[in-house]
Amino acid sequence: MKLIKELLIMIAGLLVGAAAVYYFLIPSKIVIGTVSGLAMVLNAMIPAIKVSHFVLMLNVVLVILAVIIVGKEFGLKSIIASIFLGPAMDLCELIYPVSKLIEQGQTTVMGDPWFDLCCFVLMLSASQAFLFRINASTGGLDIVAMIMNKLMHIDIGTCVTFAGIAVCLTAIFIPGNTFRMVVIGIIGTWLNGLAIDYFMSSLNRRKRVCIVSKDYDRIRKYIIEELVRGCTLYEIKGGFTEEPGVEIQALLTQHEYGRLLEYMEKNHIHAFMTAGNCSEIHGQWFKSSTQRHMKHLEKQQKA
Repeated sequence: MKLIKELLIMIAGLLVGAAAVYYFLIPSKIVIGTVSGLAMVLNAMIPAIKVSHFVLMLNVVLVILAVIIVGKEFGLKSIIASIFLGPAMDLCELIYPVSKLIEQGQTTVMGDPWFDLCCFVLMLSASQAFLFRINASTGGLDIVAMIMNKLMHIDIGTCVTFAGIAVCLTAIFIPGNTFRMVVIGIIGTWLNGLAIDYFMSSLNRRKRVCIVSKDYDRIRKYIIEELVRGCTLYEIKGGFTEEPGVEIQALLTQHEYGRLLEYMEKNHIHAFMTAGNCSEIHGQWFKSSTQRHMKHLEKQQKA
């Protein structure tokens, strides 16, 4: 089920990314720092070969180089994603050609390159964020960055920036393209990075809950037994009353946080609580890991 779920997410993410390139990037001729942008430049130089075919060829070459240079640990998911992106663009063309979306007198779908850029960045960034979430990617410059990092030992983030700017500068080779479009492409590359960070932090966001209550044991049992989450207990001392107490800290999803509040309200548990957002979590988090840990503790107690 997990494999099927991840495969469906991968297909959906790639279709959204392909639609972003086909409907917004190609008609506006904006070259963003991606393999799709480089494919547009090559298509302008060799019109006989479609952009989607260039994307497929470039990704296949990059995947082969990554496996040889970076190593065999390169994920199968990224390989599948890299190969699927080109045909996904052809599928968009078959389902609804971009010519039907362009109104008379317009040269792009939105009628302005800045609006096309915004639509493209939002769609592609969301697609990439979901793929990164399941340890996959669309390939392209991610692979280039890994190869540069392996050969030159440069930080991957710096490699992505350099590769993206290099691709944007090639837009000058597209006939009729102006320096203004090159600048728009560079700005789009920067915005794409910011949008990915935003979507990734939103997908990974969790609530860091801190609770001070005399009924801490009931809260602890609910978090462990009902929410199936771990928690940490701290001995504390009130600064005003100097009374000793216990503080509970736990990391919960938004839904679990709502259930905890509902439980405390229903059972009339008085507490002082603070909650903040966390987007970077390392270590045991997923329910499957926690449940296995719980079962292990139960076996130890029975023994």
